[in-house]
Amino acid sequence: MDHARWEQHVHEVATLHPHLAAELDEHGVPERWSRPPGFPSLVLLILEQQVSLASAAAAYARVRARAGAMTPTALLATTPEQLREDGVSRQKDRYLRALATAVESGELDLEALATLPDDEVAARLTALPGIGRWTAEAYLLACLDRPDVWPIGDRALQVAVGERLGLAEVPVGAALEELGEQWRPHRSTAARLLWHGYLTRRGRRETDVDLRPGD
Repeated sequence: MDHARWEQHVHEVATLHPHLAAELDEHGVPERWSRPPGFPSLVLLILEQQVSLASAAAAYARVRARAGAMTPTALLATTPEQLREDGVSRQKDRYLRALATAVESGELDLEALATLPDDEVAARLTALPGIGRWTAEAYLLACLDRPDVWPIGDRALQVAVGERLGLAEVPVGAALEELGEQWRPHRSTAARLLWHGYLTRRGRRETDVDLRPGD
């Protein structure tokens, strides 16, 4: 979807939902945050778990520079001690090596994910250690461009919904799941609008990362 079509789509969705229309009026059309499908993006998503985006991006850059490329083979050629120096915890090191091993062995076929329904993609990803619902849904939304993903475990989305709807408490779990139903089947677009408002109100934006695999 090019920029013009994306802008048209955002306006079409916003006209159907007053809260999203207000988000659009106040903050404009969000950038179409996306990442290329594949191993590098999954590595970055794992590194982003429970840390700031800037911190994860810095760790990713250090690991990529050390490995010479962000491929399963290159990552597995590093040692846990080296990645610890690059800011990767022992736990995330284990997750990254499990992912790299699964991709290299063919246990996880990343190209095939693009042909599968959302639930099957999530099932295959979450079968690996360290990849939970948040990571799988982020991959579905940002890398596979699925239109109706609603990542209820994302703290920024939780806060953004609470702010936009003027709720007394930040909605989590089943409460956020239920609130998202009003934006089906365009929950990915709703999430992008709400994230955009959340970041704009805080003077922040998405962190750019070079996700080309390299040599």
